[in-house]
Amino acid sequence: MMPQNGATDVNIDTHLVLYMEEEATVGNCGFISVYDRKTGKLVDRLDMSIPAGPAKPQPSNPNAVYTPIPYKYKVQRITNRNTKAGTPSGVNAWDKGNYQLDIIGGFSDGFHFYPVIAHAKQLTIYLHHNMLEYGHEYYVTIEKGVIEGFDGIKGKNAWTFRTKDKAPDSTLRRLTVAADGTGDFSTIQGAMDFIPDSLTSEQERYTVFVRNGDYEELVYFRNKRFVTIEGESRDGVLIHYPNNEVFNPHPADIKTNEVRGTFPSRRAAFAADNCSDLIFRNLTVKTDCKGQAEGLLVNGERNFFDNIHIIGDGDALQANGSCYWQNCRIDGGGDTVLGRGPSFFNHCTITSHGAFMWIRNTEENHGNIFVDCHFKGLGNYAELGRLPNNKGKNYPHAECVLLNCTLENIPVAGWGVVHEDARTATLLEFNSHDAEGNPVDLSKRNPLMRQLDPIRDAELIGRYSDSRWVLGW
Repeated sequence: MMPQNGATDVNIDTHLVLYMEEEATVGNCGFISVYDRKTGKLVDRLDMSIPAGPAKPQPSNPNAVYTPIPYKYKVQRITNRNTKAGTPSGVNAWDKGNYQLDIIGGFSDGFHFYPVIAHAKQLTIYLHHNMLEYGHEYYVTIEKGVIEGFDGIKGKNAWTFRTKDKAPDSTLRRLTVAADGTGDFSTIQGAMDFIPDSLTSEQERYTVFVRNGDYEELVYFRNKRFVTIEGESRDGVLIHYPNNEVFNPHPADIKTNEVRGTFPSRRAAFAADNCSDLIFRNLTVKTDCKGQAEGLLVNGERNFFDNIHIIGDGDALQANGSCYWQNCRIDGGGDTVLGRGPSFFNHCTITSHGAFMWIRNTEENHGNIFVDCHFKGLGNYAELGRLPNNKGKNYPHAECVLLNCTLENIPVAGWGVVHEDARTATLLEFNSHDAEGNPVDLSKRNPLMRQLDPIRDAELIGRYSDSRWVLGW
């Protein structure tokens, strides 16, 4: 067991882990319960008869509309302890689906989640967030049927643990996350929940240092400012979860995430929503699902990413708001970089099986700018981007600029389909070359891709090479 029976100084965001003698299978009946050992009060319960989440896409609703008023990000402490999971946070209707539901990061609508995840002989139990308190002793019971072939855990003394007496010292402004429980928190979500919303200045910045480890958790936080999340090493810190649009769809009656102020998306493995002035360094974020499944989704302004590895499928990275990407790697299945910009990519590597990007910026800001980046196609249809009609609309102000980029296994047309309404898009290219530094074949380029001249367009090249001009900071 982890925590071990009788353990003390346990983090309040701990998962419960069982290591079995043989490979284990999760059952579909019975309860996992956590009680306060002193009072006998039921603190949390997982009902294994409830499915984790949808396995098929929800039916299309032609009557769905964008929220008629901008979605409001209220700064308030909403948790599973004071709010019923599923409570609408906007104008959407209650979700009537009978699935597991958990409030994460103050999003009252909640997320579908897996109460138990099995990997061979290891079973990890995910309690509802923010249910445990400091300075309390708990005991856990597991009924027969929760794990196939396992009789369960019974009684007040079979699995007990005591949480730490108090929270970390907030004046130190530095938190450590360790998957083995030796840090201030065991999860990234636990650390982000601890940090106050809407910090007002750089002097208040928190640093969350994440030790090397496997962090299988769905991460969602909102309203955070001036926070640095720094991993011990990019390849050593893996933050991942099996999430996508099918498992955590948008409300059936409300369209989501197409324009600013609409209902937030819940389909990413890791989401920073309505967050600004964040710094991410040296870690990997990944979705374990296929489909519309971001490894990372970020909404906000002035967010900086350094040496981050993002692994997703369709829409592997969704970036809405101003972002700077430095020495990052992004791997996806198609529309690998989605968003509304502006984003400035410097010395980044992007791989994709399908189109690399679908840009949706308006005339209010720039789109995607790539400087000294490497695009590597993994399939025969890995165009740089595409602008097809999207349910009757398009993006006439979309902008994509490639400066001094390496192109590997990219179709000679460069850009894919661009429908009529998007033929005013800005698609610029300068000095694209192959992995050996040789100029790429431009003879069949999409005519909308304008090739910049080093002399005639020197001023324009200089502007797009300046992140301050692109991003405004």
